[in-house]
Amino acid sequence: MMKFILFPNQSCGNSLLPALRVKHFVPATISTSPPPPHSSPQRILLRRRYGLYQHLLMETSIHVLFLLCCYFSTLCIAIDSITSSIFLKEHESIVSKNGDFKLGFFSPSNSTNRYIGIWFNKVPTNDVFWVANRNNPLNDSSGVMKVSADGNLQVLNGRNDVLWSSNMSVTAANASLSAQLLDTGNLVLFTSGTNGTMVWQSFDHPTDSLMPNTKLIISNSNMKHALQPWKSPSDPSFGRFSVGTDSFIHSQVIIWDGDRPHWRSGPWNGNIFLGLMYTDEATNYANTYIRQNDKDGTIDFVYTGASTLAYSHYAFSYDGTISEKWWDGKKWQYVWGAPVTECDLYGSCGAFGSCNPTSSPVCRCLKGFRPKNPEEWKKGNWTNGCVRKVSLQCGIQGGKDDGFLPVKNVKVPDHTEWSVGLNQVNCRSQCLQNCSCLAYAYDAGAGCMYWSKDLIDIQEFSSGGLDLYLRLPHSELGTSNKKIVVIIVTVILGTIGVAALTLFIRWKIMTQRKAQRKNEQLENLKHDENGHQVQLEELPLFEFKRLATATKDFQDSNKLGQGGFGPVYKGTLEDGVQIAVKRLSAASGQGIEEFMNEVVVISKLQHRNLVKLLGCCIENKEKMLIYEYMPNKSLDFFLFDPVKRELLSWEKRFTIIEGISRGLVYLHRDSRLRIIHRDLKASNILLDEDLIPKISDFGMARIFENKQDQDNTRRVVGTYGYMSPEYAMEGHFSEKSDVYSFGVLLLEIMTGKKNNNFWLDEQSLTLLGYVWKLWNEDDLQPVIDPLIAEPTFSPEILRCIHVGLLCVQEFPGDRPSTSTLLSMIVSDIVDLPCPKQPGFIRRLVSSDTDSSQLHGPKSSSSSNYVSITHLSGR
Repeated sequence: MMKFILFPNQSCGNSLLPALRVKHFVPATISTSPPPPHSSPQRILLRRRYGLYQHLLMETSIHVLFLLCCYFSTLCIAIDSITSSIFLKEHESIVSKNGDFKLGFFSPSNSTNRYIGIWFNKVPTNDVFWVANRNNPLNDSSGVMKVSADGNLQVLNGRNDVLWSSNMSVTAANASLSAQLLDTGNLVLFTSGTNGTMVWQSFDHPTDSLMPNTKLIISNSNMKHALQPWKSPSDPSFGRFSVGTDSFIHSQVIIWDGDRPHWRSGPWNGNIFLGLMYTDEATNYANTYIRQNDKDGTIDFVYTGASTLAYSHYAFSYDGTISEKWWDGKKWQYVWGAPVTECDLYGSCGAFGSCNPTSSPVCRCLKGFRPKNPEEWKKGNWTNGCVRKVSLQCGIQGGKDDGFLPVKNVKVPDHTEWSVGLNQVNCRSQCLQNCSCLAYAYDAGAGCMYWSKDLIDIQEFSSGGLDLYLRLPHSELGTSNKKIVVIIVTVILGTIGVAALTLFIRWKIMTQRKAQRKNEQLENLKHDENGHQVQLEELPLFEFKRLATATKDFQDSNKLGQGGFGPVYKGTLEDGVQIAVKRLSAASGQGIEEFMNEVVVISKLQHRNLVKLLGCCIENKEKMLIYEYMPNKSLDFFLFDPVKRELLSWEKRFTIIEGISRGLVYLHRDSRLRIIHRDLKASNILLDEDLIPKISDFGMARIFENKQDQDNTRRVVGTYGYMSPEYAMEGHFSEKSDVYSFGVLLLEIMTGKKNNNFWLDEQSLTLLGYVWKLWNEDDLQPVIDPLIAEPTFSPEILRCIHVGLLCVQEFPGDRPSTSTLLSMIVSDIVDLPCPKQPGFIRRLVSSDTDSSQLHGPKSSSSSNYVSITHLSGR
């Protein structure tokens, strides 16, 4: 029996036609056995006919085989176009000829909605950079994309409702059109023929990304919404942020948060943006430029792309950040991005405030100005800005002339105005003659710039930027008449004489002694107990005598509490400022390593949800840290007290949850250093007078490099009940171990119960295990704190419990990142994935469940419980 086995070419690109596979092709069912011997003439005739049939069947089989091969060869031609007769249906796609880009139906993560999009075909993450029906998703698999009778490219559902259209108002009469995915990732609609004319292209309608050779056209109709990112990772519809501009003269790129500026590039001077600090990695951003079209009143933001970088493009994320990135074969690499630091956020220091990401605190008032609200300024809320100390003298008879103070290397303020045709000298003169002119700057490309409104969004650069000339009254400029100075000095020297010289010598001796004492303190602090040198950042040093006076010699009546570090005392400085003094105890399990770690880490951090370190004291054997005073102590002081817990309404608890998560996002993502806290718990969350949470106790924290995701340690420290399984068992810690601790803390806030003290005798469940059990039974009422659950509880309560369970997943990869969990909490991400069984759902097999430091060999573990044989308090 003869067999022909045919298979389609496996190297073919995706095809719109169904793939065929033909197996075991049998040409005939007649037996091929020879006729029996001694045949009669009739049998001889039958044998001849049999040979003829066999010959005909062989020829037929060959022809069929040839036709099938030809058919399959057509299947193997990669299709990159859609025509009036070839539709794009569900589970079908088209691929550009070079194979780099693919267009088809897709569903975002954690969503069942279907969209038409274009993505990078050779990148395993399948990043979608263009979406057609982003605001009108399909909810089933009946969608189709086709070229309609009127020449438009359309996406329709099963009822033939148009979900998206290219919306061309003028098309060629009776022209046959086809859509093709080009090798650039551009979807183009052409008229038919050898010289087909392009009538529409996706590059003219970008969604959240700009590909090379893309032109972003900004006009009055889309001035603030030229580019709009996804609403969330699971929803490509319009989000809260957008990219646009605020002016068609010396335009600047602005990221808008609704109608409020979120970030701006500074004005375009014809070559660069004046508000960006250019680096070697992205010198002059030569891949982008702005072109003004005076005829039609628009501007074009053009991205040419870097030819040496694979798949380079601009991506605008749902969280309001924009970045230029490229694919290195394994992961995305970033050339540039914004906003990155706190200073990049619009107006972070308010009017007449200047932001420097390398300073602590990052905000300061410009010279001649003071904080408008000193109390808020001390707390790290700088948005109210600054006001003048002395009014300008312009127009006042007899007053001394105002002058200008240069502020070097800055991002020029917003609300820029221009004077045409002036050089730098005339620019200064014109500003001085105009009483409403508050500052000026000059750039060869942009010309003379001046400001008559509040100076806002000023950022200091280490290099680059422009020099801003700030207008100040004469008394604030620090100038004086040299003749008067000479006379005063002469009178003083003549009058005081020897007495002045004696005082000067005494002052010099005291200064030297004070400097020597400070150097000794610094040397003591720079070496640990074993004599090893450690790095010390700039931090104010307090004298022991001053702290003893402030705390009334560390009386017990001023004692706020006791921790692993030692006792904490309340103190009042001579100027009335209240402080908290953390004094290292001789009996403490912590030593110079934890002390130095907290000094180095927290001295570089500034955030409203982190406790502020004011300074330290090192004299003799004393080691103390001085913090801002928190009048409401810590979260556990309220949460686990049956009486004080009544003060924590659901609204206050939600504010605390959101504040803690924002502090974590800052530590993990937004600060200059990437910090893993490692000891997040209720007692380390301090509350100010308004019950605003502040994360404290950074003695166990670790600094990660920018590209570092995980670290290991043989010295596992932390508090049992809050430690993640991989940290407690293996010593692996990362951002996800902090997320686990946050999840435990979140469930404690929702239930009012402490995980370490929770006891369910009949099942030996931890608090996590009990919540998981009730979640599966769809009955969470028994575990929710009655103070927030009665008479009815808010749906956000269930949402927070859901997020808490996602955070305490056993495996780090199943837990959300800090930025994602914040979006989940504030409902930016609506669809939440289903949680799996948490780690540590059984209670600890030990008599000690307090704060612990694990030593020795790794403990035995399973997915449900942990048995620890040796515990030591922190």
